[in-house]
Amino acid sequence: MMTAMEWFAMGLALLFAVLGLACLVLTAVGLPGTWLMVGLAAVTALLKSGLGNAGDTSLWWTIAACVGLAGIGEVIETAAGAAGSHAGGGTRRGMVGAIVGGIAGSIVLTPLLPVPLLGTLVGAVIGTFAGALVAELTGESAPPSGDSLRAAAGATVGRLIGSMGKTLIAVLVWVVLTFGLFTT
Repeated sequence: MMTAMEWFAMGLALLFAVLGLACLVLTAVGLPGTWLMVGLAAVTALLKSGLGNAGDTSLWWTIAACVGLAGIGEVIETAAGAAGSHAGGGTRRGMVGAIVGGIAGSIVLTPLLPVPLLGTLVGAVIGTFAGALVAELTGESAPPSGDSLRAAAGATVGRLIGSMGKTLIAVLVWVVLTFGLFTT
């Protein structure tokens, strides 16, 4: 029979699992859901350590590994737009424009679209395209507009692929942390 503290620890793990799913949705629309999930896991681990589990360091190593995974997800998302621009024949200037445009678009369009979470994703995609296109068209040796459009489209596809990659990493983080919280 489980004690009251064991039930409480199980309830904390279950609450994390549910809130972690909400964090996955945030990640899928371009918000920092993975980082919120890792922070939530740290708070949950602290609460569990107050129940007498302070000697178990495996959960903290798991959380540290998930911090690394979250960082990898950010790198994938950011670099994918630049790589897509390059694959579309874009210049280094276009790649930088894709990164800056994606960040600016997600910030500017988030409050302007009626569905805020969707606004962030749409803003990032539009910003990536616009940033790459403007950067390509305003360069010293600007390519023909068709080439610039191809580079901007490549940046946009890359950004979408990067967002999917980041979301897949967030799913992995959620599974690992949920398992870790239920087994410690």
